[in-house]
Amino acid sequence: MKPFRFSPISNKEQLLAAINHIHAACHALCKQLTGHHLPVAGNIGIFCHYDDEYTFLTRLRAELTDLSDSVYGKYFRLYEPCVIPATDTAPAATYTHLYIRKPDALKPQVGDIDFFLEPEKYAQLKQLVQKNPLMKGMKILNRPDLDLIELYDPKIDALGYIGDKTWR
Repeated sequence: MKPFRFSPISNKEQLLAAINHIHAACHALCKQLTGHHLPVAGNIGIFCHYDDEYTFLTRLRAELTDLSDSVYGKYFRLYEPCVIPATDTAPAATYTHLYIRKPDALKPQVGDIDFFLEPEKYAQLKQLVQKNPLMKGMKILNRPDLDLIELYDPKIDALGYIGDKTWR
């Protein structure tokens, strides 16, 4: 049995299957923790678990994205946005940026997406999470360069983040 769902990803079809899984899992996570489906910010991240997988996916990313158009030097604009239609459990979404994360033994998840909240609503949610540090499944991301709320559940193999910015 493979220790990681989808990994190692070794072709474009497996990458697309992982993207669809991350989309569904993150929307389930968001709905479970916030009570709502939130719009996506536009980026999707794939978490590698093996060095060979990272090498393959960065080569594939070079074919799928504009390497001269990136955010933070790691989120690359897709030539063709990834459009996922609505299902019974998740709304439609369009992803415009792709991130391939280097292998990290501490992150077994398949990947992540960012959700968007209007700045005023984001500030209210952030204040609520700060006042309730033991809030189930939500915590303030501990990074000075990013202002996000992390969504997590050990039963769900993807991470969600809520912020007040979009990637479009």
